[in-house]
Amino acid sequence: MPYRRTERVEARLAGNRQRILRTARQLMAEGGFREARVTAIAAAAGVATGTIYRYFPSKAELFAEVLRVICQRELDVVSAIADSGGPARDRLAAAVRAFTSRALRGRRLAYTIIIEPVDPEVDQVRLEYRRAQGRVFESIIADGIGAGEFPPQNVKASAACLVGAFLEGLVGPLGQDAGVDDEAGRSLIEAIVGFALRAVSGGEIAREQARRAAFP
Repeated sequence: MPYRRTERVEARLAGNRQRILRTARQLMAEGGFREARVTAIAAAAGVATGTIYRYFPSKAELFAEVLRVICQRELDVVSAIADSGGPARDRLAAAVRAFTSRALRGRRLAYTIIIEPVDPEVDQVRLEYRRAQGRVFESIIADGIGAGEFPPQNVKASAACLVGAFLEGLVGPLGQDAGVDDEAGRSLIEAIVGFALRAVSGGEIAREQARRAAFP
C-alpha cells in the first residue's frame, strides 16, 4: 500500500513552506537578494538548510516564488483601483499614486523587486509582472477612450510605455542610500502621476485646466 500523508503532515509541510517564503521576503526587504542567503533563511525560519531544498530545488526558484507572491500582492492593489469604477482619469492617477507611494514606503524591497540584478528565472517573474501591470493600465486607458476622457491611441503601447516610465522614474530614488524624505517623496509621486496623465491624455488635461482658469 503506497504511503499517504496525514492531514497533520500536510499541514506541517505547508507551514514550513510558508514560513520559508515569509522569512525570505523579510530578509530580502532588509538587505536584498544578496543578503537573503539560503543559510540565513534557514536559520531565521528555524529549519535545516536541506529542508529549503526539499521545497525549492534552487535558490533562484525560491527567490522567484517570493517575488511572484510579492508582485501578485502589488498587482491586486492596482487591479482593485482599476476595477473600482468612476472616471478613468481618476483611476489612472490613483493606481499610479498607489504603486509609487507603496514603493517609496518599502524602498529596499521595491529596489529588490524592480532593479537589483538577479538570476534569469527571477528576472522572468519581473517580466511577467510588468506585462500584468500593463494589462491593468490597458483596461483603464481603454475605458478612458470609450468615455471620451482620453484621445484614441494604441492602448497596448501606451500602457507598456506608461509602466516603463513610472518604474524608471523610481530607479534613482529607490537606489539612494539615504532614502527620500516625505516632502521629496510626495513631490516625486505627484510628478509621476502628472506625467502619466499627460502621457495618455495628450493636451486634453492642459486645455481643460486652461479652460477652467479662464471660466471659473
